[in-house]
Amino acid sequence: MFVDRLRWMTFPADTVSATPPCHQRPPLRQVAAFLRTAMTQLITDELDLLAELVPTPGPRVIELGCGAARMARQMLERWPGLDYMGLEVDAIQHARNLQDTPAGMRFVAAGAQDIPCGATEFDLALMLKSLHHVPLAVMDQALAEVARVLRPGGFFYVSEPVYAGPLNEIVRLYNDEGTVRAAAQAALDRALAAADSPWQEVAQRHFDMPVRFSDFAEFDQRMMRPTFADHHIDDALQARVAAAFAPHCTAEGARFVRPMHVRLLRRRG
Repeated sequence: MFVDRLRWMTFPADTVSATPPCHQRPPLRQVAAFLRTAMTQLITDELDLLAELVPTPGPRVIELGCGAARMARQMLERWPGLDYMGLEVDAIQHARNLQDTPAGMRFVAAGAQDIPCGATEFDLALMLKSLHHVPLAVMDQALAEVARVLRPGGFFYVSEPVYAGPLNEIVRLYNDEGTVRAAAQAALDRALAAADSPWQEVAQRHFDMPVRFSDFAEFDQRMMRPTFADHHIDDALQARVAAAFAPHCTAEGARFVRPMHVRLLRRRG
């Protein structure tokens, strides 16, 4: 595992050499962060973790903030017969989804705070890096809606990026998500702590996912200019981000790990 970690994590080229003098060695906090993440499980396919935690998902699955529904498409290949609904508020992405809808999948333009479905319709709900995108004012309402549409005993799988790591340090230059990511975890905590909570937490997992960009142009396209948000990227900001990205580039591209936090809840009743 540690060797695998070394393949994905490197110090920027200008901070370490084969035999660096003291003044060139990485700061202790950087070394500590490296060692901490080196001991965290590296997962290349989150579907394997979902299968471990929920071995027989469905058959009725809803995903809130589905994006391109990449993992859902893989789920239907692994578990044929699933009945999947994906909700998305990004009009551009939703239109793309409607153009490519395999059997067993359907897509609806809606947000998690107002799910257009009846009570107890689903066995599994997914939020994959999407809870922190729900507006803060309706985050609690969104979790209540998920509880409403899940059957008693149904599972709610929430996967959120952790606000840490070298990739995050670059991204926060143009899109600082520290507040909203913390709010997502706090909303889950409130939902669990409520006196009449419909939820029971059955598992938590921390892991890292490898992320690779062939060059800055790919990073710019994938990370800085999503269809669901305008990060107001001007030439000066783009140059600043490019400068922060450059030390991570190698002949094989730029490799990072994204720390992730999964929480699995079960609907009481």
